[in-house]
Amino acid sequence: QVQLVESGGGLVQSGGSLRLSCAASGTIFSIRDMGWYRQAPGKQRELVAAITTGDGTNYTDSVKGRFTISRGNAKNQVYLQMNSLKPEDTAVYYCNARRLGLIYWGKGTLVTVSS
Repeated sequence: QVQLVESGGGLVQSGGSLRLSCAASGTIFSIRDMGWYRQAPGKQRELVAAITTGDGTNYTDSVKGRFTISRGNAKNQVYLQMNSLKPEDTAVYYCNARRLGLIYWGKGTLVTVSS
């Protein structure tokens, strides 16, 4: 089993920045891709950014140039630096990890961007 715990959410004004962190614990060896998803009220959960064990990255178009995903040296932590935040970025942000064909989720952290 893998447990994921997110932190770093909060309230920020439009144009501001936040840094989300996610730490994996439990059986963490063989964790492959990690990523961040978000779910806004009334909307489906969507991929924000993902990173592979080789540090390859993928971003949804709406955050390209504003958000940066990275992993810690031990590869069991993932971060999301969010700059130039917009009200439409308001959502619960979830950490995600893939290990041996299974997908694990954190409980989420709320990001609220005020206009």
